[in-house]
Amino acid sequence: MLITVSGEPGSGKTTVARLLAGCLGLPHVYAGDLYRRQADERGLTLEQFIELSERDHSIDRALDAHMVRRAREGNVILEGRLAGFFAAQERLPALKVFLRADEEVRARRVAERERREWREVLASNRARHRSDTTRYRDIYGFDLADTSVYDIVLTTDDETPEALAAWLATRAREHFGAREDRP
Repeated sequence: MLITVSGEPGSGKTTVARLLAGCLGLPHVYAGDLYRRQADERGLTLEQFIELSERDHSIDRALDAHMVRRAREGNVILEGRLAGFFAAQERLPALKVFLRADEEVRARRVAERERREWREVLASNRARHRSDTTRYRDIYGFDLADTSVYDIVLTTDDETPEALAAWLATRAREHFGAREDRP
């Protein structure tokens, strides 16, 4: 079973992916966590690492190659902005999920999590989205606004992560049929 969870920062993808992994007994691999660890290893803030990534596409390519390898192994909840695109490109049997939320809702969620002012987060999210959109288009030809590769697109503004994860677990079991209980 391969499930990809994608969306913009603050859309709830990490929380939902973790809960979904728990519901289905699958590991959760999070591209954002791997990316942040790389920034920390280099002694850079996330913003500095994003700026470096804009100039050095090998950073994205290495992380994304790791995610594709993990996707090919299956039996995982794979979370990342490009996880669904790669599963589609590789023609992997996956349930591809995209989570969206209003940009102010997303900014407030991130601000609460990181104990920052939400307007500052909103500006940061917008800058990050512009950077990601340009990089992913330049590197892979992917359009982050194109949700046609996803099997499910959900708006998370007024839903609890628990309800979303439970609903997605049911959809995943239906999608994968008899394979749902395999490790």
